[in-house]
Amino acid sequence: MATWAIGDIQGCFDEFTALLRAIDFRPDRDRLWLVGDLVNRGPKSLDTLRFVRSLGDGAITLLGNHDLHLLAVAAGHGRTKRGDTLDAVLAAPDRQALLDWLRGRPLFHHDPALDMAMVHAALAPSWDLATAKARAAEVQAALAGDADRYFAHMYGDTPHRWDDALRGWRRLRVITDYLTRVRFCRPDGTYDMRAKGPPGTQPDGYLPWFALPGRASAGTPIVFGHWSSIGMVDGHDVYALDTGCVWGRQLSALCLEERRWVSVDCSARGPAAGD
Repeated sequence: MATWAIGDIQGCFDEFTALLRAIDFRPDRDRLWLVGDLVNRGPKSLDTLRFVRSLGDGAITLLGNHDLHLLAVAAGHGRTKRGDTLDAVLAAPDRQALLDWLRGRPLFHHDPALDMAMVHAALAPSWDLATAKARAAEVQAALAGDADRYFAHMYGDTPHRWDDALRGWRRLRVITDYLTRVRFCRPDGTYDMRAKGPPGTQPDGYLPWFALPGRASAGTPIVFGHWSSIGMVDGHDVYALDTGCVWGRQLSALCLEERRWVSVDCSARGPAAGD
């Protein structure tokens, strides 16, 4: 049995199945960790959702920002953007079953047996793994409860730093931002989501979230996606898995037991990396 963590698929279903062949994935034997962003920008989001859902317990799938965008649009609290490829999902006869399944996915995962954790984007520098799990559970509870109100408040420019005193929708918005959107932080946890390039392009005073000194989650390896412009990273107790498939680069998998990488080349679909 092998556990394979795979980067952002974003509807690139053909490349996803090619990668599964390359790692000789067998659902009766192996397990997948999917870092989120199953959908959008690639041509086959519907096929991707249907296939991953069919794997049942064979795949642990996190929510990414594109997955939340799909759910918000479907709930009437967002609009499709230029470059979105969500229409097939929204028009599918099994739309509601797929959306219900997607909405039930977690935002953080930790496996003590493997001594590994997974997040789509980032953790606040003050969160250890237990805190990250608790904060993610708050968002999951909102999605399982009044999801419509959650999506009505999910987007916003403030606040942009974690504070234990935060309450209500502002609290949930900051948790969501860290887990699904953040790349760069200051040591105090302030984040700037406008910075999307590789390290060295960020504003003064900011560092990649995983490189902050004194990060409370350091010590346990964390796999994450979301950051296609950073490419493959193996250091700082993290493994970055978004190698830009939807932008024509590669889709990558990491065997968690062996720390072995496998990648497949992808078809070009855009001129540059982005969210």
